[in-house]
Amino acid sequence: MRIALGIEYNGLPYCGWQRQAQGYSVQDALEDALEKIAGCPVAVTAAGRTDAGVHASAQVVHLDAPVTRPLTAWVRGVNTFLPESVAVQWARHVPEGFHARFSALSRSYRYVLLNHPVRPGLNSGRTGWYHGKLDVQRMQEAASRLLGEHDFSSFRDAECQAHSPVRNLRCLMVRREGEQILFELTANAFLHHMVRNLVGTLLWIGRGKQPVEWISELLAARDRRLAGPTAAAAGLHLCHVEYPAHWNLPISPDPWRTAGLSVPGRDVLSVRMTDE
Repeated sequence: MRIALGIEYNGLPYCGWQRQAQGYSVQDALEDALEKIAGCPVAVTAAGRTDAGVHASAQVVHLDAPVTRPLTAWVRGVNTFLPESVAVQWARHVPEGFHARFSALSRSYRYVLLNHPVRPGLNSGRTGWYHGKLDVQRMQEAASRLLGEHDFSSFRDAECQAHSPVRNLRCLMVRREGEQILFELTANAFLHHMVRNLVGTLLWIGRGKQPVEWISELLAARDRRLAGPTAAAAGLHLCHVEYPAHWNLPISPDPWRTAGLSVPGRDVLSVRMTDE
């Protein structure tokens, strides 16, 4: 029996989502808890393989349950054995054809940046930080040039294992909310470190180190060495995974809303790609 789970986690204590030879991952924590409910090892597959220190409010996984348990056992029961930084939010029975990764239509990430002279304390590990002045208008103008289907080789990690560097970036917002700058991205899928490399590059433009037109040159160059630095993992959050309606999964929350953050308002500078 295949089951889909909705998961949220604070990625700070973990080496990333995926199980690794060294370090403790979110997958390790979840599979260990599932084994206690099932009475035997249980493997899960996730919609997105977040990196070390990256967070998620809407990760989706699937598992093939070796035993019959009520859905509440896969939520409250599993949560009993999970560390406080990881929690199952919902569970649903799904057909065997459902796949958390390959059935997804898109993923949405938010990068939260504190733009303040002093580094964060309370939100340390949950937000990026830059102390100097940033021009949001310039960053959004550059971001608009990234929309659509492109070869994003200039923004992929050297160790990225994806077969193709081509991705369809459907939405990219840059907006300021007080002392926070939010980068919000939706694509069919993302390359390894793609979001953080895009944010780091846009920050160079926002700081005035490069012109807006530079972003187009980077896309054409397809060379990671020419782009900006990789932004810190702390600010990155997986906040939405989209699936076709026929899978009948719970309606995901507004991908551009998190606790303590309002939805886009008058200060939003946004560009979206809409389906034809």
